[in-house]
Amino acid sequence: MNILVINPGAVSTKVAVFSQGKERFSHSLPHSAKELAPFPRILDQTDYRLRLVLQDLAQSGVALSELDAVCGRGGLFKHLPSGTYRVDADVLHDVYHPPYGEHASNLGVVLADAIGRMAGIPAYFVDPVSVDELQDVARLSGFKGMPKESFFHALNQKAVARRAAASLGKPYESLNLLVAHLGGGVSVAAHRKGRIVDVTNIKDDGSMSMDRGGSLPVNALIRLCFSGKSREEVRQLLGSEAGVYSYLGTKDFREVEARMDAGDRMADLVFRAFAYQLAKDIGAMAAVLRYQADALVFTGGLANSKRFLKEILSYVEGLAPVLVFPGEEEMRALAEGAQRVLDGEAAKIYGETCVNTDVEG
Repeated sequence: MNILVINPGAVSTKVAVFSQGKERFSHSLPHSAKELAPFPRILDQTDYRLRLVLQDLAQSGVALSELDAVCGRGGLFKHLPSGTYRVDADVLHDVYHPPYGEHASNLGVVLADAIGRMAGIPAYFVDPVSVDELQDVARLSGFKGMPKESFFHALNQKAVARRAAASLGKPYESLNLLVAHLGGGVSVAAHRKGRIVDVTNIKDDGSMSMDRGGSLPVNALIRLCFSGKSREEVRQLLGSEAGVYSYLGTKDFREVEARMDAGDRMADLVFRAFAYQLAKDIGAMAAVLRYQADALVFTGGLANSKRFLKEILSYVEGLAPVLVFPGEEEMRALAEGAQRVLDGEAAKIYGETCVNTDVEG
């Protein structure tokens, strides 16, 4: 079986082909600001990115006729349970009329659908960022009409949780796991017996990340919103200019550590505050699991920093045995999700499984 995987990001499109479960090749196709400038909306980039993907396949010696399936990254869709979904008219409608806004990852299903039609093969998506398996008690916030919503690194969280379960020699569905994804964005989730029953929502709460604010003081946030800035200015500020970047002016964690080594006291303080906030999130999710976690699992690019993990673990090491899987498993996770369906698992139907998140009556 040959499966094409497509993962669009803000400034690149990752492309890989997996054959019989093994990676045949994986490339990251960069997109410069100049190349993207002519496209007012993200969806306007479809033909441009499709052309690059097809060129990459040709240059890699892969004919469309060789492919058995194509799987694209899922984006800001309606909330839905974890799983592998067939790309259909309902999800494509929501890409063109996005319920939660535009994002480069939304293009994954559009590109998969286009290539699937060209090659006459099924197109899928797996565990988009809008996966929602929250228990009802986790949905209530502190104000009726503002329910907590589930947006996080579902694809990598689920893939790494399965990998952790395999290393423990037990089914994922039998374990309680604390999983911390540490990347440009961060998320900490409580996995209970195969479901993510609570998670820090990278759009709304939890620790700061490299460029997002996480939980913020309510009164200070109100003042910011009424300081004369537009809604879009506030969204931009808190969505890509907050977090570590707001303190240190960098989105490169390696630079933070280099500045610490050079004696930068502010870099040291931000580093420790970042770890402190993540430790509090982990502790909160441990409480969700009633302190009965089988493992504490770290993943994402920042998990490569032993110093950062040591700082976090200085607070939470006693909660559970620690497993570390640096980097991300997204491309393989997409391929494996498609492979499970090709092997006989039923693909889920988008319109039939969307989650009703209204528990407030």
